Amino acid sequence: MNRFHAFAHKVSKNHTCTCWVLKCDIRKLFVSIDQTILLKIISLYIPDQKIVSLISEIVRSFSRDVILAHAAASSAMTSPTGLPLGNLTSQLLVNVYMNEFDQYAKHALKAKYYVRYADDFVIWSQNKERLEEIRCHVDIFLRERLKLELHPHKVSITTFASGVDFLGWVHFGDHRVLRTSTKRRMLKHTVGLDHSNPTMQSYLGMLRHGNAAKLRERISR
Repeated sequence: MNRFHAFAHKVSKNHTCTCWVLKCDIRKLFVSIDQTILLKIISLYIPDQKIVSLISEIVRSFSRDVILAHAAASSAMTSPTGLPLGNLTSQLLVNVYMNEFDQYAKHALKAKYYVRYADDFVIWSQNKERLEEIRCHVDIFLRERLKLELHPHKVSITTFASGVDFLGWVHFGDHRVLRTSTKRRMLKHTVGLDHSNPTMQSYLGMLRHGNAAKLRERISR
């Protein structure tokens, strides 16, 4: 989030010119990872076939029930998709997979101001039309190279001054406020919890990243 604000300040020249932000979300990233593509990527970087085989075994362990449910809700699959939910390896492998897109964004699209966290990413520019072009290229690359789709309701191009929803916070020039849905969920899940409860501590830690002093005080009473 600090990187987000640093880029926003650079592109807007400390809020002296209009800064546009392309905000995108990849639809169902973890269950949409194409296992065949992922393993091909891994094989390019790891020469030891025993390690590749071990990773393949972990990747292929993804629940068939989840795979079939995903297939029923989307187009017919040409290869197995998805990563084992909850596995620590999945967090790493998603970034290995998405590195292909990171490199494309930085080197092919020349997106100098680009930040991605898991399935959310943002690109800044002073030129709205350029961001429209980038959005089209991104959509094509994700579909054709990585078999991924942008979430149809979570893609936007807005000015930074109007507020950008990213990682649970709505970001403005000089502050950030918690997303309303996140606030409601937090209030619901912390009712009656002791201050030392791990869930409570997690939320309190999150609230340190923005303007939420009153909310911190409210949930920790």
